[in-house]
Amino acid sequence: MKLRALLVDDESPARKELRYLLQDYTDLQVIGEAANAIEALELINNLEYSVVFLDIDMPGLKGIDLARQLKEKESSPAIIFITAHEEFAVDAFCVNALDYLLKPINPKRLDQAIKKLFIQHGAGNPAASPSLSEPDEPATDTPLPKQPPENNTIRPLEVIPVEQRGKTILLRPEEIVYIYTDKDNVFAKTQKESYLTRFTLRELEARLNPNLFFRTHRCYLVNIKRMRELIPYFNGTYSIVVDDHERSEVPVSRTQSRKLKEILGL
Repeated sequence: MKLRALLVDDESPARKELRYLLQDYTDLQVIGEAANAIEALELINNLEYSVVFLDIDMPGLKGIDLARQLKEKESSPAIIFITAHEEFAVDAFCVNALDYLLKPINPKRLDQAIKKLFIQHGAGNPAASPSLSEPDEPATDTPLPKQPPENNTIRPLEVIPVEQRGKTILLRPEEIVYIYTDKDNVFAKTQKESYLTRFTLRELEARLNPNLFFRTHRCYLVNIKRMRELIPYFNGTYSIVVDDHERSEVPVSRTQSRKLKEILGL
């Protein structure tokens, strides 16, 4: 049986980032998310989780207080804190946290924490965890590698074929607000719809106009003309509010934040 994970963070981009990093661990399944500790406690009382990835500084009940309550439960899930704050490490030790990771998440540190979890539960094979020697975006301080098409004769995309309800639809690049990955799939988000594409994110980055689309993050390509707000996040990272119907927020890694500010003249 797969280990069941709950993600608890009041920031949606942080949960998306963590879900992406966990997707390749075949013996671990994310089956719940909560935006605060109260929601998390309700989920935990209704379903047995193997591990809770828990932010500390959240509105209302703090993550450390939730961990204290869970410690008293007869069947308590493992706790892996993921936070931007170093000063709670001693408190985390006192509630027997399995690990304590700082944002932005270092994939190698996350891998170490997952291996501890597998060992604790006697589940899975730590050696089967994803290779971290060549990540798509190795660390937030390391620039994203340029990925030119292997075949220089490949033409730039003037339309993008996407799938919806058994039909192939041709989208113009300017219709797309952003492009994102979800598990093994890549989707193009327009004003109101998300469409499954036939490409990898890397292929789209190589074949779309770089003056129109910017790689903000390992999981996102964003139409520069559809950006509306740039919001400071943590440790030099940002979120972009785009002008789709939902006013979605797209994460920007620390390295890409510097590049984006240069593009925007900030």
